[in-house]
Amino acid sequence: MLPQADIEQALGQRLSSSKPISGGDICQAYLITLDNGDRLFVKTRPNAPAEMFPAEGRGLKWLAETDSLRLPEVVAAEPTFLALELLEPGPRTKDFDQKLGEGLAKMHKASAPEPGLDHDNFIGPLPQPNQPRSSWPEFYAEQRLRPRVLEAVQSGIAPQNWEQKFEKLFQKLPEIIPEEPYSRLHGDLWGGNLHTGPNGEPCLIDPAAYVGHREVDLAMMRLFGGFSNEVFESYHHAYPLESGHQDRVKLYQLYPLLVHVVLFGGGYVSSVNRALDQYL
Repeated sequence: MLPQADIEQALGQRLSSSKPISGGDICQAYLITLDNGDRLFVKTRPNAPAEMFPAEGRGLKWLAETDSLRLPEVVAAEPTFLALELLEPGPRTKDFDQKLGEGLAKMHKASAPEPGLDHDNFIGPLPQPNQPRSSWPEFYAEQRLRPRVLEAVQSGIAPQNWEQKFEKLFQKLPEIIPEEPYSRLHGDLWGGNLHTGPNGEPCLIDPAAYVGHREVDLAMMRLFGGFSNEVFESYHHAYPLESGHQDRVKLYQLYPLLVHVVLFGGGYVSSVNRALDQYL
């Protein structure tokens, strides 16, 4: 249900109209019109954690600082809702894929001294811990994979031997992952979070942002499809990838696959097993 009173108080305007629109599985989405004529996109979720929408708003602003790809402007990020600039899609430009690859490369060139973030956030409805760690292999093991593995095992969805198998992987990560500058990551870059802007330009929405290894975003893009080869070619031309990056795709797909195990059940367990076995 739309939290009308909260919206009106935060924006200092009365709502003249609202209508539900498509906005994904996790949240409810609305197109609202204010008394002053402004039209906004609003997302909300019953019983959402108080930090969910403020954290997403911070992530959008933080990624926008890179001046790389368009993200919706944050109008209000409150405990009960997130109000964003309404980006009504236009026809895609002919160079849409090239701009997406180049823009993502520019975003990833915005480096930081350590992996993590100064606040925790969410991936879908799940809490995502971002406490910085001294190295990326440690961060990926302790702040990404281990929490999801424990959730899956303790809930009975995943087999008990996952804890031992993933422990072996954690010990191997420093050998598998090359050192390179850390990047600002979208963090949940599947096809559903790519949007076309009013001028036909690529836009990104719904981030689970943090600092990490740039191959995370690229692996997520390959997991469920929706991105052309031209996107990856344009990216590589603008910011060449380290050697062996193809061999690390499944490694970085483990995290979103584990998220899907926790959210949607055992149907993804076999996908995790296949990816994990490549590195053991």
